[in-house]
Amino acid sequence: MDRAPALKVPRPSLAALAPQRWLHLPSRTVRLRLTLLYGSLFSISGVALLAITYLIFRRASRVNLIVPNGPAYRSAAQDAATELRYAELVRRTTDALHHGLLRSVIVLAIMIVASIVLGWLIAGRVLRPLRAMTDTTRQISERNLNERLALAGPRDELKDLADTIDGLLARLEAHVAEQQRFAGNASHQLRTPLAITQTILDVARSDPNRNDGELLDRLQAVNTRAIDLTEALLLLSRADQRSFIQEPVDLSLMAEEATETLLPLADKRGVSIETSGNLTPTVGSSALLLQLVTNLVHNAIVHNLPDQGTVWVTTGAHPESAVLTVENTGEQFTPQSVSTLVEPFLRGTERVRTDHAGVGLGLAIVKSITEAHDGTLTLTPRPAGGLRVTVQLPAAPRHAGR
Repeated sequence: MDRAPALKVPRPSLAALAPQRWLHLPSRTVRLRLTLLYGSLFSISGVALLAITYLIFRRASRVNLIVPNGPAYRSAAQDAATELRYAELVRRTTDALHHGLLRSVIVLAIMIVASIVLGWLIAGRVLRPLRAMTDTTRQISERNLNERLALAGPRDELKDLADTIDGLLARLEAHVAEQQRFAGNASHQLRTPLAITQTILDVARSDPNRNDGELLDRLQAVNTRAIDLTEALLLLSRADQRSFIQEPVDLSLMAEEATETLLPLADKRGVSIETSGNLTPTVGSSALLLQLVTNLVHNAIVHNLPDQGTVWVTTGAHPESAVLTVENTGEQFTPQSVSTLVEPFLRGTERVRTDHAGVGLGLAIVKSITEAHDGTLTLTPRPAGGLRVTVQLPAAPRHAGR
């Protein structure tokens, strides 16, 4: 006959037997740690002060130095009375010291408790702005990045922390707004070639006398533009992520290579290129820096005078920086219009021409690559017309080229 399996009764753990209030200890907050610190410092100081005071009074009372002594001609009764008086004096002095010590310990204990309570209140008062900053920061999300802590009060560590967080929020808000604007522009720019392709196909489908050769040429041009735009977006993303290996780079060689590559385009458009400069060492990605120089020279060629334009490419080495300057002749610019040229997809309609017009990311890529290399990009309108673009990168360490 089969026996039913025995029921296994789980053994209660010590945690289950302990009262719940024992398991939920107060969290070690900053306020609690400050309170314990205040209380510990006060206790140590009070105990040290009490011990020093006790030793001083004990030594001043000379309890341990009282030795019964007297002339040799005294009788035994006199000696006994003297010893009794000294013994009574010792006892009274010792009792007074012990009672004083006991009262001092009681007072010290009361003061320690009071110091802990006061420390808790003072710590809460000091940390109140920090709690307000924490509550406000928790309420800030990507939807309300415009809010700020705006902590009022004297200039102290908490005020500096609040101002630092406000500055961080301002930079984050600007970055998110830029990313949202870039995403909207990128989606629009990517949708344009697809819409053009769809339009061309619809027109060709409804036209029985269509020219297939012309149709293929137009589709190829639109497809090439979409590929260029996609590659530019990938390059921009790579520069923003700084996912490249640092290596020694000579900007003068980059300028020569970019100039030789774009020389046919310059000849076609009647633009002359003049290069000058010596060895200009820096550190970074050779591929990205070559793209930077190529974009600048390409922009200088495309956005130039219709005929007999000029492009000047200059490199120079300084003790702390490597400088690349690209200037070109062209139309007049205002400082306000120059400040918008580095925005993605923002191109002046008067500067854009049908051939080699680009996708509107040339200077945006240049800016991103420059920032990825911890450099600065400066755009300045030339008085005679055209643009001067200066890229300043950190100079290569002396051991980098060895």
